[in-house]
Amino acid sequence: MMSKRTALITGASAGIGQRFAHRLAREGYNLILVARRRKRLEALADKLTEQYGVDVRLLVEDLADAQAPARIVDQVRNWGLHIDFLVNNAGFAAKTSLVNSDWADLNREIQVMITALTELMIHFGKQMVPRGYGHIVNVSSLAAFAPTPAGMLYTGIKSYVLNASESADMEFKRSGVHVTALCPGFTYTEFHDVQGTREKVSKLPSIFWQDADAVVEAGYRAVLTGQPVCVPGTFNKSMGALSRLLPESLRYRLGSRGRIY
Repeated sequence: MMSKRTALITGASAGIGQRFAHRLAREGYNLILVARRRKRLEALADKLTEQYGVDVRLLVEDLADAQAPARIVDQVRNWGLHIDFLVNNAGFAAKTSLVNSDWADLNREIQVMITALTELMIHFGKQMVPRGYGHIVNVSSLAAFAPTPAGMLYTGIKSYVLNASESADMEFKRSGVHVTALCPGFTYTEFHDVQGTREKVSKLPSIFWQDADAVVEAGYRAVLTGQPVCVPGTFNKSMGALSRLLPESLRYRLGSRGRIY
């Protein structure tokens, strides 16, 4: 049985989610890892158990399935556990424009990064509040502050994550539960390989990029100290602040030049 504090991480099989698993295991958290790829989860679980001596449980779920959050909640309840640290990390970006996308594909984006994220945040947050303890990190993006490119839902979705996290933090904080929107910029993960933009973004100067461990460390420290928004890195902080100062007409023009079709 798990006797220590327990963390649940979505999108745990790679990238920021995987590094959060290592960071929290190092702090002694037992883990519940959620992702679609069973073999990757099993390999990660073996490594975490061997390296840190923590208990790791796996939930192979695709959060694009509308019933997945309820199954996760039910399984945690069946295990007799409560979640002390939640990381909503699962996400992806569409590869085609709105007019060239099927609704089913767009709905997957919304389901994974808005609906499932919100459902898990509220469900586990409501359980944390009576205990007077808990931490929730919702992975947003520096894109939440940036001009919205034509044909993309991603920046709008990440803006929602930012605003919803702040709203939840305002309410939950009264009870000792902290929510942080983690807003990384370009990060060395497989995200851009999956999206098919690796060649393009690899041309960006190194100042644009951060290591996933640095992003995770910033997010972890931010939620521990009650910061509702965390933009990791000096360069990203400057870019985010600058974006917020742009007139809306200029933001619109800049966004229209960044369309994906």
